[in-house]
Amino acid sequence: MPMGHEVHGQGGFKFQNWAKTYGSSPELYFQPTSVEEIREILDMARQRDKRVKVVGGGHSPSDIACTDDFMIQMGKMNRVLKVDKEKQQVTVEGGIFLSDLNIELSKHGLALANLGAVSEVAAAGVIGTGTHNTGIKHGILPTQVVALTLLTASGEILECSESINADIFQAARLHLGCLGVVLTVTFQCVPQFHLHEVAFPSTLTEVLDHLNDHLQRSQYFRFLWFPHSENVSVIYQDPTNKPPSSSASWWWDYAVGYYLLEFLLWISTFMPSLVCWINRFFFWLLFSSRVENIAISYKIFNYECRFKQHVQDWAIPIEKTKEALLELKAALENNPKMVAHYPVEVRFARGDEIWLSPCFQRDSCYMNIIMYRPYGKNVPRLNYWLTYEGIMKKHGGRPHWAKAHSCTRKDLEKMYPAFPKFCSVREKLDPTGMFLNTYLEKVFY
Repeated sequence: MPMGHEVHGQGGFKFQNWAKTYGSSPELYFQPTSVEEIREILDMARQRDKRVKVVGGGHSPSDIACTDDFMIQMGKMNRVLKVDKEKQQVTVEGGIFLSDLNIELSKHGLALANLGAVSEVAAAGVIGTGTHNTGIKHGILPTQVVALTLLTASGEILECSESINADIFQAARLHLGCLGVVLTVTFQCVPQFHLHEVAFPSTLTEVLDHLNDHLQRSQYFRFLWFPHSENVSVIYQDPTNKPPSSSASWWWDYAVGYYLLEFLLWISTFMPSLVCWINRFFFWLLFSSRVENIAISYKIFNYECRFKQHVQDWAIPIEKTKEALLELKAALENNPKMVAHYPVEVRFARGDEIWLSPCFQRDSCYMNIIMYRPYGKNVPRLNYWLTYEGIMKKHGGRPHWAKAHSCTRKDLEKMYPAFPKFCSVREKLDPTGMFLNTYLEKVFY
């Protein structure tokens, strides 16, 4: 880099997350194009005693990405650096969106074995918050990471994998953005595949009574429960050699359904008792018949979040699934004033050894609850939120890091056996707390 090159930050930038539920006004906003520029930003932060927050797609439905100091957006560091066809691995810059990576991998006949519902998210952010999908043979997305490089607060670059800096690797695979700047990520891939998706109606009793059968029957099984009813939509997704099928009319129905849903939910903000009828009506309209679809894997894994929402998503030990869901159902039945939008999305993930993974050392059930914000209007949700959190905590739950939760360090130390290990790595890599923000202070102090 030529001498005297100054890296310039933008003032007056307003950051908002995708759901527009959290935002902040960083003093300076940077979009670096090289490691040297990031080093300069960190130097400047050190000299001015500022903190630094790195962001990707800004999809997290919490304040994990917010800061009033320096913000680094990694969107310009988004290249595919290497495709190793023999090992079926890909190395990418931390800022690449999974939506772009999926297309690049497809050109090489490769794919990620599992993806979350949204792909407008950066590789480093996806692993930083522990993004997950479903499938009891599949771990959360960070389990697909075999190596990464980290730029620390001091400007040092660390290569991390199972064999190099192994401790830092187990911390950095789910890093919360507090260990440094993730420059590159190496993912383990699989050969490209198509998925056959089948969705069919069932009841909560049936699914909970035969949970193991469902888990064995489909590689990526999940189900949607419609609160204030027994209605469930079961979704199976499995690899197939059949050619893709067209489902355009189904998607059209779905889109129209969502616009109608938003309008009806807006009306229900004046008459909350309508929600249980809206949930039933939409089950009947969109989910009460069997639907099939075949497409390339990432098109099935991804689905469009059509409008803004508040969400909570906790992971509990898989054997607690039935008990916890029935408690949530009973709580709604016993409190007619407490309303819950559909769906409660129930997904499953394999246990792992990543220190801050909600699936650390146990197979888990994720239970995702939603309150939509029709036309951006906030809907009362506190009672539902607290009831749900209480049930999750009682059953040994751990919150999804990207989503809003009320846990403090005291809670997290009880939930995570490896929490002290993570803290000691964090304190060693970032002794002055350069990469902390308000969200992370609640986690670590």
